[in-house]
Amino acid sequence: MKNSKIFRNSKEVFQDIVDSKDYVQLDRSMAIYHALKEAIQKPLKMILVFGKPGTGKSMMLNKLYKELSPKQKVVYIQTPVIDETEFFKVLAYEIFRFNTPDSLNFTQFIEIANHYEIEVTPIVILDEAQLYSESLMEKIRLISDSRKVKFIFALHKTEKEDLIAKEHFQTRIWESQELQNATASELTLYIHKKLLRANFFDLANMFSDRSVKRIHKFTDGNYRDTNKLMYGLFEICSWYEGNDPAKIKHRTMPTKLIEMAAIHTGFIDA
Repeated sequence: MKNSKIFRNSKEVFQDIVDSKDYVQLDRSMAIYHALKEAIQKPLKMILVFGKPGTGKSMMLNKLYKELSPKQKVVYIQTPVIDETEFFKVLAYEIFRFNTPDSLNFTQFIEIANHYEIEVTPIVILDEAQLYSESLMEKIRLISDSRKVKFIFALHKTEKEDLIAKEHFQTRIWESQELQNATASELTLYIHKKLLRANFFDLANMFSDRSVKRIHKFTDGNYRDTNKLMYGLFEICSWYEGNDPAKIKHRTMPTKLIEMAAIHTGFIDA
C-alpha cells in the first residue's frame, strides 16, 4: 500500500459527521457525559447542555440517545421543528405513537398526554434549541411542569443563548452541563485516539505534543475546526506524497504542512 493512499484514507477519519461510533472518550467530556446521565435519573424536569459550536454537543447527545433508547422512550429532534402545531404533532407521534393528519395545538397535546400512562418518564432531546420561539419555549416549559415529559436542551453558547438560558429556563432547569474546547493535551489524545482507532499507528506517532500545540493554536481546541484542519492537512500530505515525497518526514508532521493546512482551511489569511 502506497503512503499516498494511506493519507487519502486517513483524512476520512476526520470527516465532520455526527455518529456515536466516532465518539472519542476524553476524561473531561466523559465526566460531563456521566453527570448528564446521572441528571436524567433525578426528578428533574429540564436539563441544559450548552457550549460553543464544535465542542461536541451533538455528538454527546447522539451517544446519549443511542445508549438510552433501548431502555426507555427517548425522542431526539436534531433539526428544530419551528411550527408549533407541527412540533406538537411530531411530539405526540414520537412519544405516544398518536398519529393524526390534522394539526395539533398545545391544549390537544396535553389532552393526549393525559390519556397515556408511561412507567418511565419519556425524554425529549432538542438540539439547536435557540431556534425555537419564545412562545413555543413557554409551552415546552408548561409541558415539563406536568412531568409528562423530561426535556434536554442543547444550546450554542453565545451572548444571545446565555440570555435565553437565564430568562426562559432559570426557574425550570435544575441542572446544566457546559462543553468546552479541548486543551492542547486533550487535543493530542483526541487526534491520537481517532487515528489509532482506524489503525493508523504510524500516522498517530507523527503528531507530537509540539505539532498538536501548533494545531491547537489555529483551532483553539475546537473539535469541529480541528477535524477541518486535519482533513485539509491529509489532503496536502497526499498530494506531496505523490508529487514531492521529500517534503514528508514520516517521523513527525512538518510545521510547514500544518501551516499550509491552516491557510488551506481558512484559519490563516494567505
